Amino acid sequence: MRFTRKLAAVLAGVGVAPFLVVVTAGPASAHGYITSPPSRQANCAAGKVPNCGDIIYEPASVEGLKGQYNCHGGDARWAPLNDDSKPWPAASVGDTVSFNWLITANHATTTWQYFVGGSKIAEFNDHGRQPGRTVKHDVSLGGRTGRIKLLAVWNIADTAMAFYNCVDLQVDQGPGPTTTTTPPTTTPPTTTTTLPPSGPWAAGVAYPTGAQVTYGGAAYRCIQAHTSLAGWEPPNVPSLWQRL
Repeated sequence: MRFTRKLAAVLAGVGVAPFLVVVTAGPASAHGYITSPPSRQANCAAGKVPNCGDIIYEPASVEGLKGQYNCHGGDARWAPLNDDSKPWPAASVGDTVSFNWLITANHATTTWQYFVGGSKIAEFNDHGRQPGRTVKHDVSLGGRTGRIKLLAVWNIADTAMAFYNCVDLQVDQGPGPTTTTTPPTTTPPTTTTTLPPSGPWAAGVAYPTGAQVTYGGAAYRCIQAHTSLAGWEPPNVPSLWQRL
């Protein structure tokens, strides 16, 4: 009887050991989410959006079957992430955006994909490699402007699952082309001065510049406007008259 009990105990131990190995050797779950610009789950975890549900405790756990185009990975627990009526903060960005992931449990990866309005705008292929603690992708938004919702997908290599992140962005148009306006050239009006006819110089006459007179058998041109006085005859005031 004692032998039978010992044998049963040994067999039981042998049976348990393989079970323990199988359980502890299973692959770890992959988790990760975009922290900058903050994804919707990151904003929920930071308390910036009300009524997010349990995602505030598990922002890196939005996992679902591959091939979806939603913010919650088809998991009802994270449905608030799909509610576009919530006051989601939009990060102000330019056309090229650096998306930074925090990986809390790395896993072999096929691709990282980025979508806007159902159209894929970028893809990065890791060919089955495991990511590090953080991952960064520089993505061009293709000239889009205004407010947009971007979907980022992390596809796992050895499972049918992927991780989903939606990121709200406000894309600044940036400075437009500089337009230089050249003011029209204004030509000052031409003033035509009618000079008194050439004639003998006389006192008490207002002579404009350019007027011509004769005096003592010689011709003179006025080089400074003035009213003539006796004693200011052209030969006497070369500062007023130029002999021709």
